[in-house]
Amino acid sequence: MTARPIDEPHRTSSPLELLFDLTFVVAVAAVTAEFAHSIADGHAAVVPFLMVFFCIWWAWMNFTWFASSYDTDDVLYRLLTMLQMAGVLVLAAGVPAATSESDYSAVPFGYLIMRIGLAALWLRAGYEDPERRRTAFRYAGGILTLNACWIAALLLTHMALWLFVVLVVLELAVPLWAERPRATNWHPHHIAERYGLFTIILLGESVLAASRGVQKALAVGDISSSFLLVSGAGLVLLFAIWWLYFLHPAGHGLSERRAASYRWGYGHFFLFAALAAVGAGLEVAVEEAAHHSTSTTVGYAVAIPVAVYLLALWLVHAPIITPAVTTPAMILGSVALILLLPLLLPPVAVVVAVAGVAVLIAALVMIRANQLAGSSPGVTKPHS
Repeated sequence: MTARPIDEPHRTSSPLELLFDLTFVVAVAAVTAEFAHSIADGHAAVVPFLMVFFCIWWAWMNFTWFASSYDTDDVLYRLLTMLQMAGVLVLAAGVPAATSESDYSAVPFGYLIMRIGLAALWLRAGYEDPERRRTAFRYAGGILTLNACWIAALLLTHMALWLFVVLVVLELAVPLWAERPRATNWHPHHIAERYGLFTIILLGESVLAASRGVQKALAVGDISSSFLLVSGAGLVLLFAIWWLYFLHPAGHGLSERRAASYRWGYGHFFLFAALAAVGAGLEVAVEEAAHHSTSTTVGYAVAIPVAVYLLALWLVHAPIITPAVTTPAMILGSVALILLLPLLLPPVAVVVAVAGVAVLIAALVMIRANQLAGSSPGVTKPHS
């Protein structure tokens, strides 16, 4: 297990990585469904949603960056990766209890399984790659130490919010500390592809969540014009979100500005969480439209995640991509309009929010695509 070259040609996601992602589909679907239920009940469980989603995202991200540097695809590597997949499924099984009852007994256990598998991989990398031994052992030591802290926190305090935040900060600090002796050989284009694939997974979960809303509405048997408009607008919104994310590939920018990788990688938490929340919001919006709901809250269940997505997209791509995906004026103006939409026409708040947001995001895509076509189509230049 030696570091793979940074400039390895034709580096793409392996079949094992794709199978690994498939287990996260289950976890994301579980947390999205529970968040949608809390919105429909009138008390959006934002904090439990973000807590559980962090565990999902952090486990996925840590393995992704490790695999970009040390993917050997041999028997031991596959078995330890599959152990992490089992942990994902255990975590997913504990999501309903964690989000609805604040029972975090299963989620940390699944997280522990995933992290043990990853720590074992780092120990192997440290043993077999002398040049980066100190870095690999730092990763393993940080992971195992924080695993013990998570278990102790759960047993002693039942996962108090303040302690959760402290442990999250420590988790985020491990890569910064571990890579001080020597950075790992992550592949920029491979990382960009992996993040793009996870974006597609989250959009797929949004489609699934919206389809659940359609199924519930069809069960009622009252198909109105509002229901049809919200359903169609939701689909347009998802298409536009996908288009906006992939207007610029990030691989070239990451290869030229590797120092910006922390901001880019960590910033995706807010982008990914927003995408998952969009799915939950769409599920409730479609269902409520069939019931002729006038709830401003449901409108904001779609508007707020989309606004967060736009801000996060701008912040993560601005340091590595020129020309920027969107300008600050376009982003801030769009966010302001999106957040005002649910208040404009309260009698049809849900319809206005979803349809209006879809129109705004689609307009952003058209404007930016036309700008790129008029400048240098197909060319992405990093900052000088």
